[in-house]
Amino acid sequence: SHRNTVRSFTSNNTYKEPEVLLDKVGRAGVITMNRPKVLNALNLTMIRQILPQLKKWENDAETDIVIIKGAGGKAFCAGGDIRAVTEAGKVGDSLAQDFFREEYTLNNTIGSFKKPYIAFIGGITMGGGVGLSVHGRFRVATEKTLFAMPETAIGLFPDVGGGYFLPRLQGKLGLFLALTGFRLKGRDVQRAGVATHFVDSVKIPDLENELVDFKSPSDAEVTKVLSKMSPTSLKITYRQLQAGATLSLQEVLVMEYRLSQACMRGCDFYEGVRAVLVDKDQSPKWNPSTLEEVSEQSVDECFSSLGEKDLTL
Repeated sequence: SHRNTVRSFTSNNTYKEPEVLLDKVGRAGVITMNRPKVLNALNLTMIRQILPQLKKWENDAETDIVIIKGAGGKAFCAGGDIRAVTEAGKVGDSLAQDFFREEYTLNNTIGSFKKPYIAFIGGITMGGGVGLSVHGRFRVATEKTLFAMPETAIGLFPDVGGGYFLPRLQGKLGLFLALTGFRLKGRDVQRAGVATHFVDSVKIPDLENELVDFKSPSDAEVTKVLSKMSPTSLKITYRQLQAGATLSLQEVLVMEYRLSQACMRGCDFYEGVRAVLVDKDQSPKWNPSTLEEVSEQSVDECFSSLGEKDLTL
């Protein structure tokens, strides 16, 4: 297997591991997210390597399938590197637009990929990691898989095409997962329809497991969970899933890009990242602080067109 990664050396000549490995193994293209210390969090550098490689493999007669996985055994990908995004937003850096625009473009490329695309979602798979897997044709969960879309807890909304795949899960499961950030583990990830297959981690090559009827989780304590979330995020997410149920993935990503920029303009996303990821006091001060105070008009504004700044796919 040959690897087309450039070996990069830092100033003192120590070898620096590439953040994403792009391998060709036989007739398979293999993408390995390689930041195990940060649970393979997805940053813009990685997006900019994966996207052109996918387009090459899609049009390459020598490549039949694409496999994507995470290094280190703990995570497939725990999410986007959103701490960097909020830092950029504070100082008006263009990363706040570039990250979402290029990430959603990658999600769309995966969703419309013409060849079999197989994501091995062993370990933690959340947020941006879900966007790299759920739109592909096959998602293989193991007993170690931990899936969630926890964005409402940080003042965001379940993006990366969540508005497309969540309302298409059985019953109201998608809405439940979106609003509460509830974590699905192991085989439940497949029962929910998030994964297409379940395989014990020791025998990942064996991809033959029948789909099982999903039993809905109890709604006990849901209200308690929701009281911790950003009221603005909850209202945006509720409407995002309502709208997304009848839109194509491409239309959903255009809508979600508008929402991402609304979150960059607002204050809850910054406050949520501060409380959950930076200071870790887990006590965000949401503004507005109750659902009643979030006006329909302010929610409407989040969904309105950005004119020529809209995402084009």
